[in-house]
Amino acid sequence: MSVFVMGDLDLAVRGRTYREPEGQHSMVVRGRDLDAGLQHVVSRKDCRSVAVVGLPEAVPDLSPLVGRRLLLVDGDSGRLRNFAETAIRAGIEVEWIRSSRPPFERLAAALLPVGGIVLAAGQSSRMPGSQKLLLAIDGVPMVRHVYEAASEGGCHQTVVVYADDEVRRVIDGRGQLVFNPKAHTGMASSLRVGLKAMRPEIEAAMVLLGDQPLVGSRTVATLLRAWRREGSRPAVAVAQGMEQKDGWAPPVVLARELWGHLLALRGDSGARQVLRGRPELIDIVPAPGRSDDIDTPDDYAKIVRLFPRKKPRQHV
Repeated sequence: MSVFVMGDLDLAVRGRTYREPEGQHSMVVRGRDLDAGLQHVVSRKDCRSVAVVGLPEAVPDLSPLVGRRLLLVDGDSGRLRNFAETAIRAGIEVEWIRSSRPPFERLAAALLPVGGIVLAAGQSSRMPGSQKLLLAIDGVPMVRHVYEAASEGGCHQTVVVYADDEVRRVIDGRGQLVFNPKAHTGMASSLRVGLKAMRPEIEAAMVLLGDQPLVGSRTVATLLRAWRREGSRPAVAVAQGMEQKDGWAPPVVLARELWGHLLALRGDSGARQVLRGRPELIDIVPAPGRSDDIDTPDDYAKIVRLFPRKKPRQHV
């Protein structure tokens, strides 16, 4: 989706254009140009969200923004409150940031929301015994580590695709769950279920594996920031060493423009099949955290050793 910047704002965000774009878009406008911005919204039903930077003193008629998302940025608390209260009374979805300068990351996040899909419907075929995603890492089931990394790292919507009722139980009440009745057919079915659960305003999906408990919120935030930058490719993934021939590992952020290819996958295929041999589609970036996945008891033992047991307190 394009981000139409009306005026002279220097915003190095993905999809930026200073000309009226075709198709669905967001818009960023300075407060002094807000009347012109509202006229644009009236004439363009495909303008889905508006960010206003530096609010004018008087609140204009905001009714053209009903049904769209509104972001307000200003250093004056009083102006922010007046605009926000007016928007809320009109039934407009509104968010506000108190800042005298447009904060790039929050502005880009509002204009380009990303959802997280935690794939947690696998069969754990190489891990004997109980469902591996329930194994504790530092006292917490590993699938919950991954879910929390996605939600705390900045994903606007996070869904967990599951097949096992025990996985549902450890997530229930903490996030959105989507059941995959065809999980036995392979990863592609879980990917399809997760993508179809994404809300209409979501512009990209970050795919995370439920058995990667060392992927933390900083990893997620790094990838989101890289994907939203001007000039980034449709996909952004974590740099990986020689373990992977193509040099990357999940999590991977996938722009909506790639979803058609992903929805067509079958069997145990995933994003790698879409991106393989097409370096023009993917940026590979270094990120904190570790992308180790847990497939065998030995894998689990290695991860557990990273979390030494706390010594019990001695009572006098």
